[in-house]
Amino acid sequence: MKIENTKAQMRKGVLEYCILGILSNGDAYASDIIEHLKNAELIVVEGTLYPLLTRLKNTGLLEYRWEESTSGPPRKYYSLSTEGKAFQKELKSTWDALQKAVEHITTSN
Repeated sequence: MKIENTKAQMRKGVLEYCILGILSNGDAYASDIIEHLKNAELIVVEGTLYPLLTRLKNTGLLEYRWEESTSGPPRKYYSLSTEGKAFQKELKSTWDALQKAVEHITTSN
């Protein structure tokens, strides 16, 4: 088994949670989201991000608005919907418990 495959699966598993976490701090343009992910060393390309944003929007977790740009075409800014805020809080609770359990298992050996 190749380690890179496992690493990629681990990153994919937390990507949705990370995007919701970024948006819990305020509205963001897709390139802003990518920049936050890159700064956290979770490299994501637009071809991965846009379908995920669309899926989150279609499930009611995200909303968006168009905003005029002084340097080009209008930009789509994403934000958490009311349902998205509740979902993100629930995921945070689940993540905290999961992280604690994994930490306990992997450090007690």
